[in-house]
Amino acid sequence: QVQVVESGGGLVQAGGSLRLSCEASGTLFSTYDMGWYRQAPGKQRELVASITRGANTNYADFVKGRFTISRDNAKNTVYLQMNGLTTEDTAVYYCKAQSRFQYYWGQGTQVTVSS
Repeated sequence: QVQVVESGGGLVQAGGSLRLSCEASGTLFSTYDMGWYRQAPGKQRELVASITRGANTNYADFVKGRFTISRDNAKNTVYLQMNGLTTEDTAVYYCKAQSRFQYYWGQGTQVTVSS
């Protein structure tokens, strides 16, 4: 059973930073591509950033230069460092673990940015 668990969300003032963590257990983490997504109230879930098994990264335009995704295969964990947060970054952030044939979502972690 693959489990994906996010942590690190919370309340932060605009301009502040947060680091999200996502641990995937029950599988060979290093073989999975990992992604961070977010969903704000009334909006569709959207890709924030992703990192492949080979550590190639991809970012949504709205976070380029502010967010950094990284992974630590020894800890089965992917991180999302978020700097320069704005109120528009308020959302539930989800982690996705994807192999060639399957994918798994975490339960999400709330990020709220106050003005």
